[in-house]
Amino acid sequence: MSISLWSILNRFNTDKAASYSRLSTGTGHFRITVWDPALIVAQIASVQCLYYFTMCVWITIISYVVGTSRSLDIIFEFKELSKVNSEKFVIAVFALNALSGATFIWRIVERYRLCLDFSCTIHTIHLAACIWYNRTFPTPFWWLLNASCAAITCICAEFLCMRTELNTIPVNSGQTPKVDL
Repeated sequence: MSISLWSILNRFNTDKAASYSRLSTGTGHFRITVWDPALIVAQIASVQCLYYFTMCVWITIISYVVGTSRSLDIIFEFKELSKVNSEKFVIAVFALNALSGATFIWRIVERYRLCLDFSCTIHTIHLAACIWYNRTFPTPFWWLLNASCAAITCICAEFLCMRTELNTIPVNSGQTPKVDL
């Protein structure tokens, strides 16, 4: 039995459409959410993979411009942050990746209330990966950098999701309006 990514995504779209079709039940809620653990795990995995992918892209672009070497140590090594010559380079990579992470949360999760959860999840998984890679706890500068990036990711994702959620909802749905406003 083979399951393709397309069939999984179609399942999520039909589940979302089914939850929106219950709006006419008169429960008084605009958006009815259905707890779907498969959707949440798929969203976490996709946001995390895109987080690391764009981190590699930003490292490649900035290291090419600056003229430094490229390595996975920039992402996972704590001691890489303490080098004086690469500190600004790493800070720029993490800050740009925080903005990229915000756009991923906005496009994949699409919910204002889940931005903090997904932002913390991204950085908690990154913390676990860094501890596993280094076999030790992070330095204080690493905590400061990643806490700042988590805050940037959360605030920017919340801003983007709020703007999307506050878009006007078409009420007449193609019918001629009864009242001329």
